[in-house]
Parts: sequence; structure tokens; C-alpha cells
Amino acid sequence: MNPPTTSRRLVLIVDDDALLREYLGEVLRHAGHDTLDAGTSAQALRVIEERGADIALVLLDIEMPGMSGLDLARLLREESTLPFMFLSASDDAASSRAAADAGAVGYVVKPVDAARLLPAFEAALARGDDIRRLQRSEASLTSALAAGRETSIAVGILMARFHIDRHTAFDAMRDQARSQRRKLGDVAEQILTAEETLSAMHLTIGERIRWRGRT
Repeated sequence: MNPPTTSRRLVLIVDDDALLREYLGEVLRHAGHDTLDAGTSAQALRVIEERGADIALVLLDIEMPGMSGLDLARLLREESTLPFMFLSASDDAASSRAAADAGAVGYVVKPVDAARLLPAFEAALARGDDIRRLQRSEASLTSALAAGRETSIAVGILMARFHIDRHTAFDAMRDQARSQRRKLGDVAEQILTAEETLSAMHLTIGERIRWRGRT
């Protein structure tokens, strides 16, 4: 077996074959990783609920009693960011296509030996890390764009209400944020909420004035 080439990571092995789980765990631990294991998808879900934040990769058998590996993979893809690679007894095109469609970052055909498993595992681990980084970047970008839109709208509100230019409005918001030790986006959200409240009050007051005019 090759010596460890990466930092120590936690891997969840999911397979109904206890001997195979034990063998895979030994191979990965020898390669410098930590392992958890589960014999069914239900057990795997319990482990993920407890340790999901620590798990770097799920090594997942496609065919298992009860919930199959493919079904578990689809659930992981919908409800988590955990990367997974498949173990399969089939090397046909349909199986590999199903694995790819499910979002697997790797695919290994049984019987598994260390010489074939470790390169595929390290490649899957690296790809899983890349996908997670991309997901975090997209989430950060979405949040930044939303905050930017709110800030721009809040600046426009201040410009219209106080008849000032854009730079003055932005500087006023920034000064307010600094004085209150808050984020600029929080101040912008406060301005938007206040504007919505005032608009609603304006409509209510207008209705009352019209009602009184009719009586």
C-alpha cells in the first residue's frame, strides 16, 4: 500500500458486506485517513446526522437492501453538500451513467483492491473538495449580490427622501453602520423595512382621510 499523500480526512463507508467494510477501512486508515462505517442506508443517515460536518467523503455501495445506494446518493445531493463515490459490482455503461447522473465524484468496480481504490479515492476526495469550495463561493456570491442590491435600493431611498446625491447617501449609511458597529447591509435592511412600514402607513392614513371625507 502507498504511504499517505494527503491530510487526514474522515470517510464514511456504506456497504452491506461487513468484511468489505472492514477491508476498506483498513486500506484507508493505512493511507492516513479515519473511517466510520454503516451497513445500511438508514444507519448511514444516522451517522451523517451526528458527524456529517466532519465527513469528507462517503464511499457508497450502489446495491444494498432497503434504500439503495443510488437512492441514498440522491438524498445526499438534495439535502447536503457531502460528496460521495460509488462501489459497484457492475462495470457496464448503464451503471456508470447512473452513478454520474446521481452526482458521484468517483466510481470503483468490485472486487476492490488497494492499488485501484486509493488513486480513485484520492481523485474523488480532491474533486469533492473542489465542489464544496465552488458551492461555498456561489453561496457567498449570492449573499453579496443580495446585500449589494439592498444597499443600492437603500441609497436610492435616502437620495429621494433627503434630496441628496448618491455619494452623500452612501457615506451617511456607512457612518451610521460604523457608529452602531453594524454591517452596512444591516443598516440598508433597516432602511428598507422602515420604508415599507411608512408606505403601509401612508396607505392606511390615506384610507382614513378618504373615509372621513365621506362622512
